[in-house]
Amino acid sequence: MSDYDTLLGLLKTRHSCRGFRPDPVPRERIKAVLTAAQRVPSWCNAQPWQVIVTGGEETERLRAGLLAEVDSAPETPDFPFPDAYVGVYRERRSDCGWQLYGAVGVERGDRAGATAQMRRNFAFFGAPHVAIVTSPASLGVYGAVDCGGYVTAFTLAAQALGIATIPQAAIAPYAPFLRRHFGLPEHRLVVCAISFGFADPDHPANAFRTERATLEAAVDWRE
Repeated sequence: MSDYDTLLGLLKTRHSCRGFRPDPVPRERIKAVLTAAQRVPSWCNAQPWQVIVTGGEETERLRAGLLAEVDSAPETPDFPFPDAYVGVYRERRSDCGWQLYGAVGVERGDRAGATAQMRRNFAFFGAPHVAIVTSPASLGVYGAVDCGGYVTAFTLAAQALGIATIPQAAIAPYAPFLRRHFGLPEHRLVVCAISFGFADPDHPANAFRTERATLEAAVDWRE
């Protein structure tokens, strides 16, 4: 099998896990993921990412604290969220949401069920570990773009080692809480989290897969 085939296989089999087993991932395997992710390219080799990795009781404290924050605090993300999802982007977002709701038995009009599923974001879907990814304010959007590459490398390395992941922008609106919780300086901006652990294959939320656009839809050839 070629390197390309191996990479394509990882890309095809990786998915956003929304149901984890409680078993912790061995520290050496987490370090292997982090070592691989550290090799990702970045603008001027700035390597702007700083990552906090939780486990054990710290994950539980973070889970409880974030859920309480969601119930009491306004949303204040460090990076502005999209103004709107329109056209095909809205369709893809909607399709993903309804695939998830269908998998876990939330029907249209079931607002209580939808809210309960939404809140699972802030419980990290039961994951035993969370990686909080931050970038320096001075690098602005370019630091965030570099962190996006880091997240991709992290998730693929994890997949190669049998570890399930889900990158989560849902935590970003609660950046002030995360800075307080972890003692982060104001100049570190919260980009996202990556919840990770071993997938629960029997969890219904892990029963669906999203599709990808064709090359014709994504690429404009100019020759």
